[in-house]
Amino acid sequence: MPSAAEQLAANFNFGNLSKATELRQRIFFTLVALIVARLGTYIPMPGIDPAGIKHLMDSAAGGFLNVFNVLAGGAVSRMAVFSLGIMPYISASIIMQLMTTVIPRFEELKKEGAAGQKIINQYTRYGTVGLAAAQALGIAIGLENSPGLVIEPGLFFRLETVITLTGGTVLLMWLGEQITNRGVGNGISLIIFAGIVARFPQYIGQAFEAVRTNTIGFPTLLIGTVFIAALIAFIVFMERAQRRLLVQYPKRQVSSGRMSGGESSHLPLKLNVSGVIPPIFASSILTVPTLLAGFNAAAIPDWAQTVLTYISHGTPLYLVLYALLIVFFAFFYTSIMFNPEETADNLKKYGGFIPGIRPGKKTAEHIDYVLTRITVIGAAYLAAVCLIPEIAIGYYSIPFYLGGTSILIVVSVTMDTVAQIQSHLIAQQYEGLIKKAKLRGARR
Repeated sequence: MPSAAEQLAANFNFGNLSKATELRQRIFFTLVALIVARLGTYIPMPGIDPAGIKHLMDSAAGGFLNVFNVLAGGAVSRMAVFSLGIMPYISASIIMQLMTTVIPRFEELKKEGAAGQKIINQYTRYGTVGLAAAQALGIAIGLENSPGLVIEPGLFFRLETVITLTGGTVLLMWLGEQITNRGVGNGISLIIFAGIVARFPQYIGQAFEAVRTNTIGFPTLLIGTVFIAALIAFIVFMERAQRRLLVQYPKRQVSSGRMSGGESSHLPLKLNVSGVIPPIFASSILTVPTLLAGFNAAAIPDWAQTVLTYISHGTPLYLVLYALLIVFFAFFYTSIMFNPEETADNLKKYGGFIPGIRPGKKTAEHIDYVLTRITVIGAAYLAAVCLIPEIAIGYYSIPFYLGGTSILIVVSVTMDTVAQIQSHLIAQQYEGLIKKAKLRGARR
């Protein structure tokens, strides 16, 4: 006979959304915050020539600037106040996570729970401001070195660029935190998601226009559509894939003649622990040299120009380096996010053990052994998802208007947000069942 939870899950449907007042309020707040985030991508930065920026983006279409433009929701193509996007915050967060593993002071803060996490979050905000200001200054200098982009170059332009772009990133960071606390889903991920999805109509229009003008044939477009659908299905399968380790809890006597425990559970290890962070960081690192060179090409020596040519977007060397960086960051970020020794200590503390493995150090070694091997699969999956669109575009002329990183972000964020909405609805249904049970008990 199925349990109450299984019956509840079987009867679950989104029709119950009309009864969940709090969830509706959370969804409404999330939508309003995302609209504000989108509006900021249309407010141009002062002191910029829009025609010059448009010419720069057209000349770099499909190249390094397009990667930043997609992640920023199209703000780069308009040089808007949100041109830096949320990337400085993501970089600061990863730096802080790394520091919690190598600096004892931050490690102690992490162990203090909510109070320590609050201090770490504050340091992350400070780091975001510093990184955003440094990147904004670099953009200002780069724009000045490109003729025709800045109306009045000088110290005042650099200052207003730093203030404007840093303020835009701080506002996006605040919106993301508000969505996480008062809305539905992860706010930072949803802001990136909204920027990518907002360009879908443009991509669809480009595809049909290419068919109309015979730039590509309809069969090619159909193959590309089927390919994207298959890639999305593959991503969903891999993101839900887990390696479950059996955990046994021994029986213990809690009172005279009564025994408790003796149950078994599972320790789920995701194939892709690192999420979408490795592709984002890999693409960012590879595009930085080309981005800097594009702003001041005259000052680049010949040997550097040759190197940049070999690692330019879409070249074989670029694809190889892209794959290697994805694999590296997959292992690096997994080591930060998951601590086998801490997990083994928690199991030992509550009396749990993996059958056939001694508690403590041996358990940590076994978890690390399993995690390393499934991370190999996860890293290969990330590399494949990100490289397939690049190869399809560059070598087979299949119209992938979205890169692998963008598809990965859209699918992952959608799955996470739907799961949170389902959790809210199931909690609301449980509350309804409890109220009904209390009413029946009172009548009796």
